[in-house]
Amino acid sequence: MAQVKIYGRRDVWAPRRPALSDAIHAALVGAWGLPEEKRFQRFLLLDAEDLVAPRSEQYLVVEIVCFTGRSPQARRALLAALYANTAALGLDADDLEVVILESPPQNWGIRGMAGDELTLGYRVDV
Repeated sequence: MAQVKIYGRRDVWAPRRPALSDAIHAALVGAWGLPEEKRFQRFLLLDAEDLVAPRSEQYLVVEIVCFTGRSPQARRALLAALYANTAALGLDADDLEVVILESPPQNWGIRGMAGDELTLGYRVDV
C-alpha cells in the first residue's frame, strides 16, 4: 500500500499532471512491485504565492505514505526511479524532494478493517 501526495505550483504542474502521475506510478510499480491498478495519488497544487521555496518554479515535493517493511535497498531504488522518471519530464534533481513516510499496517484503516488484517495481492517487504 502506498499513498502519494504531490505538492507543486498549479501553473507549472496542472498541465503536466498526467505525465507526472505516470512517471511517479511507473517508479512505484518498477521499484516496489505495486500492481499497476493500485494508483493512489493526490495532487495538492498551489498558487505561486502559496509555495515558498528557494528553488525554481518547477519545485516539487512527493510524499509517499506506505506500510513499513521495505528494505533500504528498495527505498533507494524507488528514489532513483523517481529521479530518473521525472528527469525525463525535464525536472532537475535540485527541484525534486521526496519523503517516504512508513507506518505499521495496523495504523491504517482500509476497506473496513485494520491494514494488518488485510490480504494484499503484492508484497510490502521487498
